[in-house]
Amino acid sequence: MKNLILIRHAKSNWDAPLQDIDRPLDQRGMKDAHLVSLNIHDFVPKTYVLWSSIAKRAADTARIFAHNILYPLECIVFKDELYTFDEKHLEKIIKSCDNKIESLIIFGHNAAMTNFVNKFGDVLISNVPTCGFVSLQFDTDYWEKIKKGKTKKIIVPKDLK
Repeated sequence: MKNLILIRHAKSNWDAPLQDIDRPLDQRGMKDAHLVSLNIHDFVPKTYVLWSSIAKRAADTARIFAHNILYPLECIVFKDELYTFDEKHLEKIIKSCDNKIESLIIFGHNAAMTNFVNKFGDVLISNVPTCGFVSLQFDTDYWEKIKKGKTKKIIVPKDLK
């Protein structure tokens, strides 16, 4: 059994003239990241690996979640290749995960997140919103063999407000 949690980065700040990769979270994004991360304890596996895009908004979201779910910040794996908006590329990264890892949490970007959960989950989601949490489960022991799985939990900030 493989467990995958995809979390879209929280809302970012578009005000500053920065490159996309350098955009930080805005105030709402920080609040939403705390709100969602404080409400996921029952849905996070006992052991897992946490990967994040290197984009500032995704990395900062991952750090907030890690802090609130008591995951060591120094154990977050930041991956250049997770700075992607393409679900096929995201799929390739996930399928390359070491099979010793049973549960994986990834912080990344849309449209890759929404398209991936719609391809691999059993619940259609029109859009994974910023700071959206989607938990999927696959009936296989091999990441490279994941196919249609079960959508176990969806948490979005507006449902917690």
